[in-house]
Amino acid sequence: MTTGAALPLHNGIDATVQLAREAHEAGLRSAWFGQTFTYDSPSLAAIVGREVPGLHVGTAAIPVFGRHPLVVSSQAQTAQAATAGRYHLGLALGTKQLTEAGFGIPHDRPIRLLREFLTALRPLLETGSTDFRGELLSAGTPLPAAVPGAEPPVPVLVAAMGPQALRVSGELADGILPYLAGPRALAEHIVPAVHAAAEAAGRPAPRIVAFVPGVVTADAEAVRRTATETLAFYERFPSYQRVIELSGATRAADLALIGDEETVAAGVRRYREAGATEVVFTATDLGSDADRHRTWKLLGELATD
Repeated sequence: MTTGAALPLHNGIDATVQLAREAHEAGLRSAWFGQTFTYDSPSLAAIVGREVPGLHVGTAAIPVFGRHPLVVSSQAQTAQAATAGRYHLGLALGTKQLTEAGFGIPHDRPIRLLREFLTALRPLLETGSTDFRGELLSAGTPLPAAVPGAEPPVPVLVAAMGPQALRVSGELADGILPYLAGPRALAEHIVPAVHAAAEAAGRPAPRIVAFVPGVVTADAEAVRRTATETLAFYERFPSYQRVIELSGATRAADLALIGDEETVAAGVRRYREAGATEVVFTATDLGSDADRHRTWKLLGELATD
């Protein structure tokens, strides 16, 4: 069982590298970085992965709107070469609100765009060339697009949770990155759908990298209050509203694993039983630094189970 942590993006590069070292020393297998409008996450992952040998690094996740497969391929392959094959590329549909407010482009036909993006991207990562003409994007390689040392081919995962996105991801990606999808939603809706799509396409069983808010703490009540305030941001978006409901919860914070080591470890086991191949903790900074250290220590221990 692989465990990891999503590292915050507001600490500066040197501080982020130090956090990644601490996570790796605690036994975590991977560190992941989100993509907002600040740091370029593949670049940050490349720096961290090069500075912390042995630690796998990933982005979770880059929205396909406002990007092009050629550019994302160059970023991903560069990160893969810099980290000696320890980079994992996560893609996302993004949200209508942020796409249109930030990029000034319509968030139209996201599933179609995802399918075309993955179709153009996969040969770029595998062979360094592509020739794709779709309804929403085109990509060709008049010059070679392979990056020396970018081996093995970068694995591609998608932050997919809805039926259509799961179908596309099962057919064309290496796995998924569900967030705020509890064990019930994973077991009953998400894992069966993506496995069925992969099997129908003749692809291997996909990775299920579950992103879970979690903190080991002696003050569960206080951390739960902070989680309720912080995670309420996601309740604004229909995709998260749906998966929270499918998980049998009413608030995002209901899905956070907060408590002592025994409580949190039991929660991680439920994700494993629901089909998660990897568990990545987010929001480990909701409590104190001591809480974060306890959380990472537990995750390191669970990685060896």
